Amino acid sequence: MSHVNPDPEPERTTGLEPGGGVPPGETPPAESSLPEAGPRETHNPPKGWAKAPLTLILVLVVLVAAFFLAYALIMIF
Repeated sequence: MSHVNPDPEPERTTGLEPGGGVPPGETPPAESSLPEAGPRETHNPPKGWAKAPLTLILVLVVLVAAFFLAYALIMIF
């Protein structure tokens, strides 16, 4: 895989001043001119919740709700 150097060489790039600055009225190079600017993504995790963690969370919520319901009923009677 070849990699393109994202840093332009001022003596070979038109429209750049010494030091790499862009003169007023000149458009700098666009992002798309750097084809390999970002990191290579090799793993794309699946979206959504897995069944086991979702079930565990729901069971925990039901247990907490049952505890508070029982506590409220004990306090009333």
